[in-house]
Amino acid sequence: MRVAMFGYQTWGHRTLQALLDSDHEVVLVVTHPKSDHAYEKIWDDSVAELADKHGVPVLLRNRPDDGDLLAAIRDAAPDIIVANNWRTWLPPEVFDLPPHGTLNVHDSLLPAYAGFSPLIWALINGEAEVGVTAHRMNAELDAGDILLQRAVPVGPADTATDLFHRTVDLIGPIVRDGLDLIASGRAEWIPQNRADASFFHKRSLEDSRIDWTWPAEDLERLVRAQSDPYPNAFTYHHGERIRIVSAAVSEARYGGTPGRVFIREDDGVVIVAGADARNGRRRGLAIRRLRTDDGTEHAAADYFTAMGGYLTARP
Repeated sequence: MRVAMFGYQTWGHRTLQALLDSDHEVVLVVTHPKSDHAYEKIWDDSVAELADKHGVPVLLRNRPDDGDLLAAIRDAAPDIIVANNWRTWLPPEVFDLPPHGTLNVHDSLLPAYAGFSPLIWALINGEAEVGVTAHRMNAELDAGDILLQRAVPVGPADTATDLFHRTVDLIGPIVRDGLDLIASGRAEWIPQNRADASFFHKRSLEDSRIDWTWPAEDLERLVRAQSDPYPNAFTYHHGERIRIVSAAVSEARYGGTPGRVFIREDDGVVIVAGADARNGRRRGLAIRRLRTDDGTEHAAADYFTAMGGYLTARP
């Protein structure tokens, strides 16, 4: 089949590489210009450079709503569009243009975690598995009929970085298998149960700010979800921002006011956590390593030279 591709960052790069390695012909690539958004500078393998390297025509667009782009797609005459990590809505005149429509690849197990940063949100929420879905694009966000899904388990120590590497490796196989099913006429499309759908927004700096009224179990997952190279979960100590690099749920239960720098435990320093921590039945968050704004990383036991005081959401 003749394939046009819409995509961005490493997700789009992996998709394009899978298409180039397949028996299908890539006739056009559309990608976004480079961005200064913190999350868009991570995993930023260039789709445009890969297309140029292989002599595939490439167009840069922030939005796909101009007449020149639509004309270019028509001229390329694709049998199908494949999209992955395209950051804006595609209009029906684009996604319905080819005979086989548009196959979108999304890094969640739809219908859950439609939208943005699904791996991070899923890890924060304690999901047992994450994965990748190939589905037919329609006018609703990540809502079209499902062709294929692949899942991987989430381990108790996994970070968002671990899950990224595990799920990005699923892109090539799911793209190749999906196109082979469509080309052979063996594709079976399964409608999504919209009652099970959930939608998540783009993450920003505010989403990394620690709220000490969260239970320690949730905060520990937040720290893993904001692993390097993502912007780390952060809090303030004596008005200075500190970023939490690694942490664990405390072994003992501690009572008091959320955010209190309380006690050393093993190789960490325990911070009281949970809205109902006053009852003494909650575990705390044991910070193990942290990073100050000058980039210096510290063992928590070295940084907190005295117990007492509070970590706060703002200076």
